[in-house]
Amino acid sequence: MSQSQERLRVEIAGAVQGVGFRPFVYRLARELKLTGWVANDTRGVTIELDGTRALLEHFLNRLPREKPSPAQLDSVVSRWMPLAGFERFFIETSDSEGARSVQVLPDLATCPSCLEEILDPSDRRHGYPFTNCTYCGPRWSIVGSLPYDRLRTTMQRFVMCDACRQEYEDPLDRRFHAQPNACPECGPRLALCSRQGRVLTTGSVALGLAAQRLLEGAIVAVKGLGGFHLMAGADDGPAIVRLRSGKPRREKPFALMARDLKQVSELCELDERAADLLSSVEAPIVLLPRRRDAPLADEVAPGNPYLGVMLPYTPLHHLLLRETGFPVVATSGNLSDEPICIDEHDAFDRLGGIADLFLVHDRPIERHLDDSVVRVQMGRPLMLRRARGYAPRPIIVREAMPTLLATGAHLKNSVALSIGCQVFISQHIGDMETAGAAATFERVVADLVRLYDAEPVAIAHDMHPDYYPTTWAQDVSGGGRGAASAPAAGEMNADGSPLDRLVGLPLVPVQHHHAHLASCLAENGASGPALGITWDGTGYGTDGTIWGGEFLLGTAASFRRVAHLRPFRLPGGDAAIREPRRSALALLWEIHGAAALDLVDLAPIASMDDAMRQPLARMMETGLNAPLTTSAGRLFDGVASLIGLRQTTTFEGQAAMMLEHVVDRAVREDYPLDLVETAGASEGGERLVLDWRPLVEGVIDDLARSIAPERIAARFHNALARAIVRVAEAIGTSVVALSGGCFQNPVLLASASLPLRDRGFTVLTHHVIPPNDGGISFGQIAVAAARGVGGPGE
Repeated sequence: MSQSQERLRVEIAGAVQGVGFRPFVYRLARELKLTGWVANDTRGVTIELDGTRALLEHFLNRLPREKPSPAQLDSVVSRWMPLAGFERFFIETSDSEGARSVQVLPDLATCPSCLEEILDPSDRRHGYPFTNCTYCGPRWSIVGSLPYDRLRTTMQRFVMCDACRQEYEDPLDRRFHAQPNACPECGPRLALCSRQGRVLTTGSVALGLAAQRLLEGAIVAVKGLGGFHLMAGADDGPAIVRLRSGKPRREKPFALMARDLKQVSELCELDERAADLLSSVEAPIVLLPRRRDAPLADEVAPGNPYLGVMLPYTPLHHLLLRETGFPVVATSGNLSDEPICIDEHDAFDRLGGIADLFLVHDRPIERHLDDSVVRVQMGRPLMLRRARGYAPRPIIVREAMPTLLATGAHLKNSVALSIGCQVFISQHIGDMETAGAAATFERVVADLVRLYDAEPVAIAHDMHPDYYPTTWAQDVSGGGRGAASAPAAGEMNADGSPLDRLVGLPLVPVQHHHAHLASCLAENGASGPALGITWDGTGYGTDGTIWGGEFLLGTAASFRRVAHLRPFRLPGGDAAIREPRRSALALLWEIHGAAALDLVDLAPIASMDDAMRQPLARMMETGLNAPLTTSAGRLFDGVASLIGLRQTTTFEGQAAMMLEHVVDRAVREDYPLDLVETAGASEGGERLVLDWRPLVEGVIDDLARSIAPERIAARFHNALARAIVRVAEAIGTSVVALSGGCFQNPVLLASASLPLRDRGFTVLTHHVIPPNDGGISFGQIAVAAARGVGGPGE
């Protein structure tokens, strides 16, 4: 018999830890009467089996077909070996030695089985807000080190009771090795606290009282998976006004949490694709068209036709939403521009002036996680903010890369780390505008390097000399403040700063829009060359000016700037981001010169008094504090200002969003937009310039004829889309990549990509990586690897 048997070794990489994969293998091997073992290690899962070749091949065939649904098998490598003589099949102790490339799963939304238990009065976990199993619950927010085992998570302080221990140790139980496994007897507990931190009540009474106070108009700070939410009744205008005042957040839409899909459908237009996204294990915020009769306070999303809605994704949220019976605002628990609070003591200090009550628990959060944001575009998801539910699941690239660190962009920051064919992208960090954001950035970098025991060979960063991620990279490489001051990645991991490994590493500056192009290429598994149409608000150009309306022809390794929008000066620089009327003045000045300030019948000029006009005129005349830009984002702002939608803003992108929202999609005509050939001063050869002046003149003419803003906005979008097609045809490259924050705009994205495809172009767009600056770190990795930094991937 032994001569007819063989041993099979299987090594699996991917998302295979914390998802019930080992018990699945155990049950399958037992069913096929195979002997051997399965174990977690730092690369994934390893299996060794004795049996006949026919049964072993049957095992291999069933493995990918029957795996647990949250598991992801990126590679399955098998080899035949001499028979080992195993007597039974067992689950081996995890191996924590070796290079770390195993995927830590994102936090997963509550599965149907766990939800059924918490709603069943006869179940021992009835009403327990920390119920989970191997198919759901916290992962990334609690893990401290690899491999993923309980003692390496923030659950280490909770000793399982006999009943939970029995589940945990039974390979046939769905909670076998569910690391956060707990119950009311042995697990985390709830408490309701005053804003001063005094405990008012605990357990189910705390949850019930929090729901009651929400019904009465209170603002409640709720500690969830990756941090705090600030919650208020979605129909409670006064409470939402207080919340806006406290954060402060004057107009930017708040996210909502609804009890179930039926409640979502009462708020929004809901199709099958969006319903699937809402109900997925990732459970993101999904942007949906708002119903006219939605039972909401106007203060939730002032003047916005879309709502960002999510479903409960933890038992705590499910129970709370069932208690309230109505949707709630669920916005990040932070002050504007600060990182989200993850610790209750920090929350009492920072949110005590906003929240009336705090619903907290005693399970520590290892790292912050904002909610992810997605919209459905042309039938597919479009990622806008990649965080909870998606991070840190890696992007798999075609060829192995050296180990590289990328520090990302200054706004919507994320960082990235490449290991082999995997690029691990951090959760959304945010804008690098505060000391708190900078500290969070450093911790996230240290976290990735430490968790994967990485030894990067280079650091990629943005070209802008003054942006924080750039100066940080320079400092840490030189042994400066980054390595010296970075906080520990978690209270259980005080083994020295992982940032010391970055000292002395070579730096790879990457042009911002080239990173956008490379990100889009890499996400789509394309090598190029491609015409990268990279439109956004700001990016430091190779000529020292501010780019933003770019057409780059190239690959991840190199590019040539073949076209761009006509440059104009921005009076006040970054001040124009907050005041679209400055962009409008800049456009008018390019056409009329100083006479632009006399056009007081136009909304942006009418909004300026003499005290404002005089310094702006000096800036435009001298160029002092009025940098040149080709920014498509500022062109959007300027047109929004001209048609009277917005002269000042309270959040980034507000004017452009309003311009998008008023578009009459039935309008097909456009404005003229000239395509001019000009010499490429710094790069040689001819370059195309899109001269937007006829477009702006057309807008002004329509305003004089009292044409509706909806029609003007449509003609503007159509003009830009058709100009994109004209440039693509002039350049002649068959592949076009659309990237940059402007392509979050569903009107622009559809009106450009559909005619490009109709004309035979292959059009690459983003889906799992944000088109905005949240995808820059991924592009920086792709550029550094393509340039051969660090040698070939291992």
